[in-house]
Amino acid sequence: MESTTLFSSEGALLLVMFLMVAAGFWLQRFKVFKVLGPALTVIVTGIVLSNLKIVPVSSPTYDALSGYCVPLSVSICLLSLDLRQMKKLLNRNSIIALVSAAASVCLMAFLFGVLFASKIDEGWKIAGMFVGTYTGGSSNLTAIAVGLDASRGTIAAANAADYVIGIPSLILMFAAPAIYKNSKRLRKLWPYEMTEAELQGDGDHEELMASKEWSIQEIAWLLAIGFGTVWAATTIAGMVFGPGFRSAGRIILITTFSIIIAQIPAVRKLRGNFDLGLFVALLFLTTIGFAVDLKQFFGSTFYITLFCFCVIVSCIVLHLLVTRLLKVKFEYVLLSAVACISDGPTAALIASSAQWKTMITTGLLMGVLAGAMGNYLGIAVAYAIRGIIGV
Repeated sequence: MESTTLFSSEGALLLVMFLMVAAGFWLQRFKVFKVLGPALTVIVTGIVLSNLKIVPVSSPTYDALSGYCVPLSVSICLLSLDLRQMKKLLNRNSIIALVSAAASVCLMAFLFGVLFASKIDEGWKIAGMFVGTYTGGSSNLTAIAVGLDASRGTIAAANAADYVIGIPSLILMFAAPAIYKNSKRLRKLWPYEMTEAELQGDGDHEELMASKEWSIQEIAWLLAIGFGTVWAATTIAGMVFGPGFRSAGRIILITTFSIIIAQIPAVRKLRGNFDLGLFVALLFLTTIGFAVDLKQFFGSTFYITLFCFCVIVSCIVLHLLVTRLLKVKFEYVLLSAVACISDGPTAALIASSAQWKTMITTGLLMGVLAGAMGNYLGIAVAYAIRGIIGV
């Protein structure tokens, strides 16, 4: 452990990490930090602290904490996935849109992954991470990175490229409903849309940003189930998979077991899983920020950022072409893209801000489904690229 930093003991580092997460949430009340999101806020804070020698770049404390955070976060976030509810809510438009968005990401990440993998350290892993983040958000990027044993520097660079390219794309998507509504040319080009009556429904819809309630008992059960799932998946992965696939197999098993457990009504009704999952994930992301040496970082991110740009632009274009050809309604096309590139809550927020009241739940649902698919798809694409380039 480095001895030249201001804080180096285990207790002090834990204090700093938990304070960073708390500050990351608190800062979301300000517009600039709301655009960045809590994940990037925490990562940037970690970069500043480590490069100013306030905390060390590496520490056994980071390794001990982060070893549990990502798998636990994956498990907890999936514990509200109701497959029967999804069957009722999804229709032709939403299914085609979601499949198109996910397939477009996989295809383009695979093609550009083969092209860029030899130019980037751990390029095949980054391809899988980009599939994850664009089929379920940043939490999937982190989960797949851990599953593929990516280095902390690689995770930080991929996160940075994702935000550099992803945030402008997301801003454009927030503006898309108004742009579409006020453009005769766009509505003529894409004449498939929902009626005002279909969008407003009967007016009986839960407020998206309403106050949330949960009990300490529910948090205790979520943690117990999460740790139990991680333990079972880790044990089975160690017995079934070889060293080269053990970490990836562990993430796949955690995802699968969590989805199965979530079908138990009593488990699915536990409140607070998304918030608790995000909190645990942010603890891991503090260590990602700590690991970034700015001198090395800026020299290694050009190709990763270019790779990310090619993936996100090409997958959006392909998604638009496919859904236009299949005459999918505009609202579903937009929300499926946002659900994949960002997450369900962001898709629901866009639906809410556009006054698409009946689409709020659909946006949330698309995000949950995309997140569940992302871990499988990302790992599959990564290993396919690895097989082709022969790493």
